[in-house]
Amino acid sequence: MRIVVLRVGCVDLEVVRGIQVGLCEVFSDTICEVFEQMMVVPRDAYNVARGQFLSSSILSRIWECVESRGVDRVLGVTDVDLYVPRLNFVFGEAECPGRAAIISLCRLRSEFYGDSLDRGLLVERSVKEAVHEVGHTLGLVHCHDPLCVMFFSNSIDDTDCKRSVFCEKCDRLVIECLKRV
Repeated sequence: MRIVVLRVGCVDLEVVRGIQVGLCEVFSDTICEVFEQMMVVPRDAYNVARGQFLSSSILSRIWECVESRGVDRVLGVTDVDLYVPRLNFVFGEAECPGRAAIISLCRLRSEFYGDSLDRGLLVERSVKEAVHEVGHTLGLVHCHDPLCVMFFSNSIDDTDCKRSVFCEKCDRLVIECLKRV
């Protein structure tokens, strides 16, 4: 599988490189590249009343940036706060199954919760959410195992508690899905 990580807006390249490394570690035999160009955050995705960006609006556009590059998946990474209707926020969203996913670093940052900057923790959290969303692109749904990376993160505590890898059941599904990619 070939994954391209696409920066959506101004995003810390060091964190993006950490996500790249993490994706390669979890998805064996995967090529993961960071796209050299950055996608501008679409202004029409911004909801003034919420002060957030509609993730599906951005998600629907990120594939266009890389579709002619011969990639299997694209993961958008942004620093803006994302939401979907009926939820206060989301850490990310993906086509399930599909080719595109997006994660936001905004609420993965320790500073968001009043703590000091912790780049290592940010990369760890980002990798978990990246793997989770790429898992959705492969057709995986949320898992009931709170340690599995496919467990739904309703809060940052859920993200911190789960691992960056799949449980045995989800791992078998990933292996089967990757045979078809």
